[in-house]
Amino acid sequence: MQTTEHLRATLNVDGHSYDYFDLNKLGDDRLSQLPKSLKILLENQLRHFDGESVNADIIVAFSRWLDKPSGGEDLNFSPARVLMQDFTGVPAIVDLAAMRDAVAKRGGDVSAINPQIPVHLVIDHSVTVDQFGSPQAFGENVANEMARNDERYRFLKWGQSAFQNFNVVPPGTGICHQVNLEYLAQVVWNSDGMAYPDTVLGTDSHTPMVNGLGVLGWGVGGIEAEAALLGQPYSMMLPEVIGFELNGKLNEGLTATDLVLTVVQILRKAGVVGKFVEFYGDGLAELSVADRATIANMAPEYGATCGYFPVDEATLAYMKLTGRSSENIALTEAYCKAQGMWRNAGDQPTFTNTVKLDLDTVEPSLAGPSRPQDRVALRDLGAAMREHLEINGRDLKESVDIPDMKLKLHHGDVVLAAITSCTNTSNPDVMIAAGLVARKARERGMRVKPWVKTSFAPGSKVVSRYLNDSDLQEDLNSLGFDLVGYGCTTCIGNSGPLPAPVAAAIDSKDMVVSALLSGNRNFDGRIHPQVKASWLASPPLVVAYALAGSTLLNLQEDPIGVDSKNNEVFLKDLWPSNAEIHDIRKIVSGSMFREAYNDVYQGTDEWQAIDIEKTDTYQWQADSSYIRLPNFFESPSLAGEEFPSLRGARILGLFGDSITTDHISPAGKIALDSPASHYLQSIGVEPDDFNSYGSRRGNHEVMLRGTFANTRLRNKLVDREGGYTLSPDGKSVVPIYKAAMKYQESNTPLVVIAGKQYGTGSSRDWAAKGTLLLGIKAVIAESFERIHRSNLIGMGVMPVEFDKEIPQEMLDLQGDEYVDIVSCDDKLAPKQKLRIVLSRSDGSRHEVLGRLRIDTAEEMAYFRHGGILQYVLAELGN
Repeated sequence: MQTTEHLRATLNVDGHSYDYFDLNKLGDDRLSQLPKSLKILLENQLRHFDGESVNADIIVAFSRWLDKPSGGEDLNFSPARVLMQDFTGVPAIVDLAAMRDAVAKRGGDVSAINPQIPVHLVIDHSVTVDQFGSPQAFGENVANEMARNDERYRFLKWGQSAFQNFNVVPPGTGICHQVNLEYLAQVVWNSDGMAYPDTVLGTDSHTPMVNGLGVLGWGVGGIEAEAALLGQPYSMMLPEVIGFELNGKLNEGLTATDLVLTVVQILRKAGVVGKFVEFYGDGLAELSVADRATIANMAPEYGATCGYFPVDEATLAYMKLTGRSSENIALTEAYCKAQGMWRNAGDQPTFTNTVKLDLDTVEPSLAGPSRPQDRVALRDLGAAMREHLEINGRDLKESVDIPDMKLKLHHGDVVLAAITSCTNTSNPDVMIAAGLVARKARERGMRVKPWVKTSFAPGSKVVSRYLNDSDLQEDLNSLGFDLVGYGCTTCIGNSGPLPAPVAAAIDSKDMVVSALLSGNRNFDGRIHPQVKASWLASPPLVVAYALAGSTLLNLQEDPIGVDSKNNEVFLKDLWPSNAEIHDIRKIVSGSMFREAYNDVYQGTDEWQAIDIEKTDTYQWQADSSYIRLPNFFESPSLAGEEFPSLRGARILGLFGDSITTDHISPAGKIALDSPASHYLQSIGVEPDDFNSYGSRRGNHEVMLRGTFANTRLRNKLVDREGGYTLSPDGKSVVPIYKAAMKYQESNTPLVVIAGKQYGTGSSRDWAAKGTLLLGIKAVIAESFERIHRSNLIGMGVMPVEFDKEIPQEMLDLQGDEYVDIVSCDDKLAPKQKLRIVLSRSDGSRHEVLGRLRIDTAEEMAYFRHGGILQYVLAELGN
């Protein structure tokens, strides 16, 4: 096949004609059995067929997949658009600005560095919960956000004027994934009369949330997104697809949050890292798009690339509800039915493997205390918290006085209760349920415990509209769940300071206290540095635990508290019925969504007042503490086709399982006694103005010093929690940054060694950028999470996987070893076998086998050039 033009067809819908690439014209009836998600990938290949990057071999591979659905063939995917948030978006735009500088220095046309596809950046990660529990909280938090981030926001406004196809959704609008679900997503795209599936790559790992609407998309690193928006295809392998069959119906009183925490636990055990998950079964008919999006959102938590729900009647109903055009809705239905992408009852596609869940077996659940896959039944939370306290050597009876409150703080007490995160605030049912719990508690004269910091940060203004119209917001306000901002807040670590008396009480005896949040992440040190147990829960349970004040209770049996008449109140007394929730949900209408998004790019008066100089290249400020010209493009490309053997490397860090990108590159508070703190103070930034690591991602000097600086990181080379390692001479314990800089003085290469699931969590490109700048040439792990592995390659860092039979513990590493990585074959090739040689101080040598985790030819091309962006610059120069 030399071309795919013969596969074009015309679709007539309500008097409109659209061209499209017809899968049926391939003449292979077996392709009807492909999972719907793979049909979208197949269409993408037909539309982008060029005979080289996409050729006939990959088209044939889809047929072969049905015979052996294990995937593995190289595939170059071209998304319809790119989605960004500001924490990951700022460094991406910094890179593009730096690339323009590089092109200008070569005398080239800087407009060559310009998005070739639509890019939307939603500013949602920068608002912090400084103020809470009052009607003024929202205004004060927004004012603080604008003051702290003026320079970053000026830079993003410059980017919007300098780059074509680049749109910025201003702060105070909502969370990128909820804005994507409610407004940006098209489901089926119409571009100049060509119809095709809406697909998206996002620089946030929770991009799969839009899979709940039938849009195929997933999270990637910022550097991969930059390449995609510059016209480079995304290199991947034809994936395995795990079918997840859902049957039955959720029981009365169960929430989508309970369901997703159950799904996460099941799929983590099944092992779906790097795979697609596609949901099917008659149970889908019982789930709204909001429910589906709740499940799809947490694909990173169960490790999958995506969690796809095919288009069906529920999709069309949601599109109508959210104010999509009648033309778009009609095209979506007609196109998906014509292409076999529509879900019909009884569909049974071919899958690599399948798992099953009967919805009526789901029970009330939470997850924690530090991993979203560790589901705990509601009735067992008290026991789970007691076990956590015992593991940490705490006396359950210990308490401390809270200064100025005449109260005591106990281990296990709830100090943070946050309704936050796109995962749940996009779902009207759970938000209304939270409001009804608050209403019933208010009616009985109940109050939140005084040591609990409460906050409410919805994912879009639509949520505020229906809660205000139903008077439920007033009920939430009565318990301290006043609006604090439209953004990620607590879920990203922007929970703000605890009240001073509570913070002092925690520190006085290192109390182990809890956070309850309706988010998707609860990794060590992420939610708040003083909180050592974080529990994911549905919004109504967040309200319930704020009232109870402790996680040592069994709320299915123990009373939450007492009412104004001193009568015991139980959870069942406050929990709303499905009928009560549905009665209020009727007020949610398309007009609410249309009004909320009518002026989505306009922003507040403060945003509009930001004045910028419109130039093609950015005017870097030498004294800036937020935006600095990065030095990534100074590193040379890897020469030739030979394997770049690594010899005499030292071990900078030795880590266990489930090291997250939060551990590698924290997003929250900058600790006072840290390399990043010392740097900021050296350039005149006072601690009160540090802001956060996430907000400073445009400054590589901060982020370099913040790499492996998480306060909860555990490096096995030293007996100390935090970002520390052995000094090069092995005589002292020093910050990882300091040791790395010392090694750089002697040009000593470095490696990191870790256990399973290295790089779990957010699609944080700085976890790879910081790794590179520390001088780490290779990361050797038992297994990698998908996004971080790709990011390492994108920065020219070698990901190496131990042979499956070699657990890290058997190596008995001490930290003084020298490491050689040598190929079993001189040529540099994807997935090649490697020899990892450990030379010990006693003269002994230990050799084990490994495998290069550069999986595709395209990834190898990026690695040879020293990274994706260097590759793009080289292509522009040819």
